[in-house]
Amino acid sequence: MTVSLQSKLPSVGTTIFTVMSRMAAELGAINLSQGFPDFDCDPELIDAVAGHMRAGRNQYAPMQGILPLREAIAAKYEHFHGRRYDPETEVTVTSGGTEALFDAIAAVLHPGDEAIVLEPCYDSYVPAIELSGGVPIVVSLTYPDYAIDWPALRRAVTPRTRLLIVNSPHNPAGAVLDAADIRELTALVAERDLLIVADEVYEHIIFDGIQHESMARHPELAARSFIIGSFGKTYHTTGWKVGYTVAPAPLTAEFRKVHQFVTFATNTPVQYALADFLAARRGLAELSPFYQRKRDLFLRLMEGSRFTPLACRGSYFQLMDYSAITDEDDAAFAVRLTREHGVASIPTSPFLYRSRAPKVLRFCFAKREETLAAAAERLRGV
Repeated sequence: MTVSLQSKLPSVGTTIFTVMSRMAAELGAINLSQGFPDFDCDPELIDAVAGHMRAGRNQYAPMQGILPLREAIAAKYEHFHGRRYDPETEVTVTSGGTEALFDAIAAVLHPGDEAIVLEPCYDSYVPAIELSGGVPIVVSLTYPDYAIDWPALRRAVTPRTRLLIVNSPHNPAGAVLDAADIRELTALVAERDLLIVADEVYEHIIFDGIQHESMARHPELAARSFIIGSFGKTYHTTGWKVGYTVAPAPLTAEFRKVHQFVTFATNTPVQYALADFLAARRGLAELSPFYQRKRDLFLRLMEGSRFTPLACRGSYFQLMDYSAITDEDDAAFAVRLTREHGVASIPTSPFLYRSRAPKVLRFCFAKREETLAAAAERLRGV
C-alpha cells in the first residue's frame, strides 16, 4: 500500500548539529560542533534534583510551571533589568528554549503573516514560522561583524509583517545588540506595530564588560516582546531541556494556549531544583567571566594557526575564518576537518537562507581546558 504524503517542511532534513555530532562520535573526533559543555553542572544542583525526587515531587507540574521557579525568574528580571514580570500571568516555564520559540511564533502568526528573521539564524526559526502558516522574510546581517543592516530591515517590513525575531547574544556569530540598535529597534516596532520574539538564551554569557540589552530593559520593547531564556545555557544542563518565556499578560495568555498543547508541563523535580538555585542567583554573576576565560584561552591556543578569529562578544561560540587554508565551501571543509584532522565544527551555511556562506566555521568553546588544548593543537596543524 502506498501512502500519499505531502511534507509540511519539504526542505528540512536532519539538523547539521545532529550530523556533525554523529560524525564526531563515529570518527572519534573532538566535538566542538554542537553547543553543549563537556563538563558537568554543579553537583549540588544534581543533589537538589534528587532531593526533590525523594520528597515526592514527581507528578505533573502546573502547565505554566511551578510557582517558586516563576517567582525566581521574575525576581531575576527585576534584579538584572529593572522590570518586574508578574509570575502568575507573565512567566511560563517550557521544555527548553526551542519549545518556547515555537510557542511564541505559533501564538501570534496567522496564515499569510510575515515574520522577519535575521540571517544567519538558529535553525528552528523558519520551520516554526512555516508550520504556523507564516511567511519567513530573510534579512542578512552584515559580514564580518554580523550587525543589523537597519536600512535593509526597514525595507523588508510590509503591511503583512507581524513579527521580528532578534537574537542577542547571537548564535552562531557571537554578536550583541548595542544601544544604537535598541534605538533603531524601538523606532521601527512603534512605527510598524510589530511584535518581537527575543531569543536571549545566552543572556548571561556576554564579554568584555558589555551590557546585555535585554528587551526587558526598555519599556517600549518589553511591551511587545516574548523574551526566551534557557537554563541549559545558564547551568550547563542542556540535556534537561528547561527554558522559559516572559511576556506581558496578553501575549502570555496566547503563548500558554499553544504551550499547553505542545508539552503541557516540564520536568517537576528539575524545576524545583532550578528554583532553589535561581532564587539565590547562584552562578549567574560568575558565568560571563567563566566563559570569557574559555574564549580567551581558545584564542590564545589558536595563535599560529591559519584560522582567523572573528569578534565574539557573547555566547559560547567562536567563528573562525579559514580562507587562508582552502577555497572549499564551509560544509565540505567542516566534513574534511572532522575526517582528516579529528575536530568537528559547524558550518554557517545551515543558518543561511539567501546569502552565500562565507568561509567561516563555528567552534564551541564550552569545553574543558584539555579539550580545547587538544583541539587547537590539531587545528594549528591544518
